[in-house]
Amino acid sequence: MESKGLSTNRERRINRKQILEKKKAIDELIKAASSEKEPLCSFSPFRRLSVYLESGRGDKLSFPVKQYIQNLLKVNMEGPYGSEWPVEEKVKRREMVAPEARYIFVYEASDAGQCESLTMHSAEKRTSASCLKHKEHMVGFVHYRFILEEEVPVLYVYELQLEPHVQGKGLGKFLMQLIELIAQKNHMGAVVLTVQKANTDAMNFYMNKLRYLISTISPSRVDPLIGHQKSYEILCKTFNHEAKAVCQEI
Repeated sequence: MESKGLSTNRERRINRKQILEKKKAIDELIKAASSEKEPLCSFSPFRRLSVYLESGRGDKLSFPVKQYIQNLLKVNMEGPYGSEWPVEEKVKRREMVAPEARYIFVYEASDAGQCESLTMHSAEKRTSASCLKHKEHMVGFVHYRFILEEEVPVLYVYELQLEPHVQGKGLGKFLMQLIELIAQKNHMGAVVLTVQKANTDAMNFYMNKLRYLISTISPSRVDPLIGHQKSYEILCKTFNHEAKAVCQEI
């Protein structure tokens, strides 16, 4: 008859093996999602004829695009961050060029009706000259990454930034719906993002219009006393039971 000690050791080995196998599977999932060269190609029916969308990555940004990102971040975020902005600006400049950073760039289309084949292309593989001819200036971008958050693979939205004249017209909602589809296609458990509490418009947009919830990993949920002193909340929208149990308060 097998001793209790031997049985316990065997169970531990099995559990350890299962944990390692799960970790390996999650790492491969994130690696596969991050290595996709043209993430928008799967969503050609999911389109908006008034804009042109282009994908990109942080280590492939041109100098003009870097300048554009920095300028738009300053315009939109200096107010909500207040005195924290000088430090935060330096952090964002490092984040935006990281190899793991993924982008959706948003351009106004000068004659969207002539761009039927539409609007979603890779920055590294432009295949529609007729569409490019009608692409005007950039009006915003989404910066996102595939990461591991509390052992759950998630799509983390680092930035959703739009120029003031295109805000409030449904474009932000459109882009977040696209982000959620990209997350689900790549088998991510949730979309996660950080919002400054002072940015009341953004808090209202995500929580009331898009039904995001304050995550259990947000400072206000981890420790309400400490969280009260923090200037931000972490929000999430989950897509499966495991992510819901980890990221979303029951």
